Formats: sequence, C-alpha cells, structure tokens
Amino acid sequence: MRRFLFTFYRTFVHAESNSYKSLRLHLTHIDYKLVLVCLTTVLVLTCTYYFGDFRFLVSILQDVGLDGLALNLHRAMTIHPDADLYRAFYWASVVIFFYSILPAICIKWIFKDKFSDYGTSFAGAFKYYRLYLGMLVVMVPLVIYFSATDSFLRMYPFYKVSPGDSLFPKFFIWEIFYFMQFVALEFFFRGFILHGTKHRFGFYAIFFMMVPYCMIHFGKPMPETIAAIIAGVVLGYMSLMSRNIWMGVFVHCSVAFMMDISALIRQGVFGGLGAHASISIATTLQ
Repeated sequence: MRRFLFTFYRTFVHAESNSYKSLRLHLTHIDYKLVLVCLTTVLVLTCTYYFGDFRFLVSILQDVGLDGLALNLHRAMTIHPDADLYRAFYWASVVIFFYSILPAICIKWIFKDKFSDYGTSFAGAFKYYRLYLGMLVVMVPLVIYFSATDSFLRMYPFYKVSPGDSLFPKFFIWEIFYFMQFVALEFFFRGFILHGTKHRFGFYAIFFMMVPYCMIHFGKPMPETIAAIIAGVVLGYMSLMSRNIWMGVFVHCSVAFMMDISALIRQGVFGGLGAHASISIATTLQ
C-alpha cells in the first residue's frame, strides 16, 4: 500500500508540475495543441457515431450519384448470406479508422510528436502487470454475475450463436477484429486524448478523457456504463503512470472475450457444431 501511495503521489506531482509549466507558458497566447485535440476528439466521435451506421454511408453515396455503389453496399449489408458479418466488420472498420487515422495525422504531421509520447511504446508496458491482473480478478465475478441478466444477454456476444452452431471460424475471426477495435479505442482515449491534454490539465486529464469514454457506452446495460466510469479513471491513471496503453489493451480484450464466452455459456451454445451463425450488432455498439 505504501508503495502504491508513493507511486500515485509521484504520478500526481509530475503531471501537475508539467501542467503548471504549460499554463505559465500559454498565459499570453492560445494553446493550439489543446484546442486541436479537443476539436479532433469531437470530430472523431461524431464521425464514428454517424458512419458507424452503414445506412448513413449509403445515403451519402446516393446523394453524390453513386447509386450502383450504394445499392451494392446495401445488398452486402442486408441480403448477402454473410450480411451480419459484413455489418460487424464495417462497424469495427469505422471505429478503427476514425480512432486511429485522424489522431495519427495530428500527432505525426501537425504536432510533429512521437507516437511513443502517446502511449504506443512497449517500453515498461508490463512493469505494472500485477495491477492489471488484479483488475481482471475483480472483473471475473462481476462478469459471471451480470452475464445472467437479460440486458447483458441481449447485448452480448455481438456474435449471436445458436445452440449447436459452430464458433469456428467466424466467431474467432470476429473476435480478432474486435480486439483490433480495442487497440484503436485505447489509443484514442488513453493515448491521444489523455496524453494530448495532460500538458494542460495535468492529472485531471484522466477525468477529461473519462467523460467521452463513458458517453460512448450509452445504450449499453447500465452496470457496464457505470463500470466504464471506473475503468476510464483506473486505466487512465495506469496509462498516465506507465506512459503506455498496452496493458489497457490487454485488460480490455480479456474482459471483452470473457464477457462473450460467459454469455455463450449462459445461452447454452457449447456442445455442438453447425453451419449457421450470425452476428448481431446493436446500433449503439462501442
């Protein structure tokens, strides 16, 4: 406990001292980096929300006269035998693109910073692995408990498998793509937003980041949204302390996979093989 308190104090003081220096530096002019991080954040969240629904892209294609492409996209997402899978991949691709590309452009060509300054370095990534494992231990009984609720089973897994149907290969392909989405998510929230605002907000950049992170969970079961507040703060602190996002990615992917498997067990999926499986992506996915 003493070591934890010392580490917390050191992280807090370091972040606040750098914030104070930045504040003094920008007393007489605008902090354009902070402004651009905030504008990029709302732009990314807006684009992800609207383009995450394939029908929005279909309508745009129709508006610009690309009716054939719009029709093919609509058919692929609705009547193709793998339409459910395509919708899942489409949503994940939108998230990966906007959470990664726009922040990367800002970091590389506008801020001219190193990506490692935003948590992508593997150096020291596993230094605090015991804390992350502790988080997983805490999550196991919570996932087991809430996996029995109707709201949880309606939402998870995104890959809806009927009893007797096979999980291989589509379920595992989807899970890999799903995990890639979490890499982009951690980079955006615990990387770009957190480390892009800590120079001004200091330690409180954690709470600044936590607000939009909680909001993307609106529409999911309330316990999960409440948990996102706690997770946002804890993972934010861990990223600020360790200066990397990778253990957060590990925790996020582990919990997500555990949630999917728990739901499948509750639904009695295991025990047979079949040819049919479908993915159900809710409109509020994130």
